[in-house]
Amino acid sequence: MFAISLGDGAELRPFEPWQAADLLALCDRSREYAGAWVPLTVLAEDLESARRILQTYADKQAADTGRLYGIRQDGALVGGVLFRIFDVPNETCEVGIWLEPSAAGRGLARRASRAVIDWAVYERGMHRVEWLVSSRNTPSIRVAKNLGMTKDGVLRESFPWQGIRHDMEVWSVLAPEWKAAREAEQDAR
Repeated sequence: MFAISLGDGAELRPFEPWQAADLLALCDRSREYAGAWVPLTVLAEDLESARRILQTYADKQAADTGRLYGIRQDGALVGGVLFRIFDVPNETCEVGIWLEPSAAGRGLARRASRAVIDWAVYERGMHRVEWLVSSRNTPSIRVAKNLGMTKDGVLRESFPWQGIRHDMEVWSVLAPEWKAAREAEQDAR
């Protein structure tokens, strides 16, 4: 199985249906921390539902409409990053991420997101990468800002989740902006 290094012992690996027990254990560890924002962490409530989620993403990957990767730190599964939407004809995609509490604050969300955005822009030719986030989720908004994304607007009360109608902020980065920022980073080194 392949892995993409994120540095400092962290890596991305594909998540597949046979890893349902791993997904369920990760969701159990991260549900309280991320469940207010990440439905997947709540919807994986037993082995069968975890397997269904992973099969959904396996089907999306086969259809080239989405992907899901596990984030590992020193071999331990600590989070996930995904393309919830991967729209090749329109050259747009949406990235999402979650971590268990023990992995927060180490830059893993930024590094994992950066890796998948690099792939989407450079390898797959995506023009627009979106990040949808509840206005209440300040850590995720901070990651969007750290990635150099621009806040496009707010979809007011557009996401009903767990009895709350969330305002969803739409953040994005366009391929020319992403490439210019990455080139500037390289030049600064």
